[in-house]
Amino acid sequence: MASGRYAKRLQKELQEIQKSPPHGIMIEEANNLDRWVVQITGTENTLYNGEKFRLQFRFNSEYPLESPEVMFIGVAPIHPHIYSNGHICLSILYDAWSPALTVSSVCVSILSMLSSCTEKVPPVDNQYYVSRSIGKTPKDTRWMFHDDTV
Repeated sequence: MASGRYAKRLQKELQEIQKSPPHGIMIEEANNLDRWVVQITGTENTLYNGEKFRLQFRFNSEYPLESPEVMFIGVAPIHPHIYSNGHICLSILYDAWSPALTVSSVCVSILSMLSSCTEKVPPVDNQYYVSRSIGKTPKDTRWMFHDDTV
């Protein structure tokens, strides 16, 4: 369970997102500060218009200095940077993380990534990656960020 200043930060973020959630973002579950489930809804006039997806956030005691583990649970969107096991290839979740980022800003970034997509296709290496990542978290992967056009 989160404790100390990390718990205070998480509690503050939770209250803010519940009080005034960004469009298309809703906290579905946050009974435990260490694990949240957030529902995101695809933006109008995009390939994902009205589609609902669930993101799981797992926080450790180093948050916000260290990024949370973020992945889709249930059915993941078909997208060139989202694997069918829910893992997301997005730099802000790993190498480009900043303590200034919040759950809300991460969700907005993921919605933006979905909104800018022009074709619903899985990552080229989806089957290979998914078969090799059984029992692993997205943070166990050494991601290569080379395509920011999708």
